[in-house]
Amino acid sequence: MYKRYTVLAIITARGGSKGLPGKNILNLNGKPLIAWTIEQVKQSALIDRLVISTDSKEIALISEKYGASVPELRPNYLATDEASSMDVLEYTIQKVESEKQIYDYIMLLEPTSPLRKKGDLDNIIKLAVDNQEKDGVISVGSIQLEHPMIAKKISADGTIMPYVEDTPVVYQRQQHNEALFPYGVGYLIKTSVFKMTHTIYTPQMIPYYIERWQNYEIDDIYDFKCVETIMQMEKEKI
Repeated sequence: MYKRYTVLAIITARGGSKGLPGKNILNLNGKPLIAWTIEQVKQSALIDRLVISTDSKEIALISEKYGASVPELRPNYLATDEASSMDVLEYTIQKVESEKQIYDYIMLLEPTSPLRKKGDLDNIIKLAVDNQEKDGVISVGSIQLEHPMIAKKISADGTIMPYVEDTPVVYQRQQHNEALFPYGVGYLIKTSVFKMTHTIYTPQMIPYYIERWQNYEIDDIYDFKCVETIMQMEKEKI
């Protein structure tokens, strides 16, 4: 709780993964991947409750081993490739509120983004609560090499062309305005707003800027190895 505002953290962790099978429970520097996010939540002074949403019994058991609550396995229709995180959040909120527990904010946390600095989660909460005229906060990092204004696509006749058409030809991202990507360090939104909009990307979200080394999400083995190495380099900050 911060200034009387309560926060429910929800970690979404589906069992299936095509890019890196079983990634949420792979051993990352001595503990399962999901355990890093669970422990970061437990270090928070401002998060009131943590719930794990998963369809996997194995993920549930590991989560409980690290002190997280798994009230139930999510329904099959929320365990498919087509199911969105927004659907999972909505379902989880409904289950929690059916227990007569109401929270002012919900925080979506992705276990595939474990590169969180100490204090990140509480700083996100403080930023949101201290800006009550806004809907919430999303963590963002500056895009490096893959700036959208220099990205390319292949035309119908097989030639390379700008992905964003009708743009001036430049060769360095520094020649364009900064582009940001919502890396999964943390997404925080007012529960009432989410229930009305069914999205965490409303026009009234504000940024929480993360550092360059945090700009990674684990989707395949190459991401995993990068994060593994970064964690070892920045272990004093995590």
